[in-house]
Amino acid sequence: MKIYNLAFLLLFPYPFASPITDSQQKLHNNKLAANIILRSADGGRTWQDISEGLPENLQPVGFVEKDKTVYVRSGNAIFHHKPNATAPFWEKEIFPNSHSDITAGKNGIFAYSYGGQFLQKVKGMNIWSPVYTNFPINRVRTIFETTGGAIFIGSDNGLFKSIDNGKTWKQVYAEGWVMKFAESDSVLLATSERGIIRSADAGENWDRVISEGGVGIAIEKIEGGFAAITYNTKSETRRVRTSYDGGKTWQAIDAGLPASLSIASIIQVGEYLFCGHPTGILRSSDKGKTWKLLLPSIGNKVFNLFASGNVIYAIPQNGGC
Repeated sequence: MKIYNLAFLLLFPYPFASPITDSQQKLHNNKLAANIILRSADGGRTWQDISEGLPENLQPVGFVEKDKTVYVRSGNAIFHHKPNATAPFWEKEIFPNSHSDITAGKNGIFAYSYGGQFLQKVKGMNIWSPVYTNFPINRVRTIFETTGGAIFIGSDNGLFKSIDNGKTWKQVYAEGWVMKFAESDSVLLATSERGIIRSADAGENWDRVISEGGVGIAIEKIEGGFAAITYNTKSETRRVRTSYDGGKTWQAIDAGLPASLSIASIIQVGEYLFCGHPTGILRSSDKGKTWKLLLPSIGNKVFNLFASGNVIYAIPQNGGC
């Protein structure tokens, strides 16, 4: 497998392998796909373009890594890829196209629609089965499963919790939409219509811990705490912060980042923090005090970043997230 240096960003095709399936051959014939998904396993020093086999104009808006398989959603289609497979092809899932977003659960991948329909793909099977058919609310934004097995569904109407695998639901937050979750040491954090919200009692009660009159953009677990991105209505920019006391207090780490309305993501891999910014991918080795540009932006797009162990996946998107 070939890699390219940051200065060139050139696509080098993967070596051809055989035998391959008809579906793999069909996707492989489209050799023009490039800069859809990039991958780094060395702390961002070098990047591999793993787009080969995806449709040329694919616009990923959903990404999940589960059981050593990478899943990408675009529109109503899902493609999967095994990073350690001999043949680096993407295959299209057999998937009901009325479900348009995906997230990882403890026992498999969840798919859900804005209209409130849910499916789950169980590990080791190529079957998507309906779940939570009695959920009473539509306009669904997200689904999240805690390490303890509780299920949370965020919607435009607030946040709902189930502790009996979806048989019954309880509304635990009612102040607008809830979108993304992070969990660490029995603390839950989520992005919301009013900023970042926090719960220390298994999601029964929630408090706003970052609120600037704007919204929560991203929340991630990092070593020893959390990292968050919010929209600041006063400066009309997005702010990046970290917390090392379970989300109670927060410190800004964006002094070295150009102010922008399109900062998309903040993650940690190893000892480094990584930020998806309109200028490109930036890395910090000192918890956000200083930042270094690793990979310039591609086509004026903003990188959305995802971590899986020591591997970083970067997806350039128009306007970030």
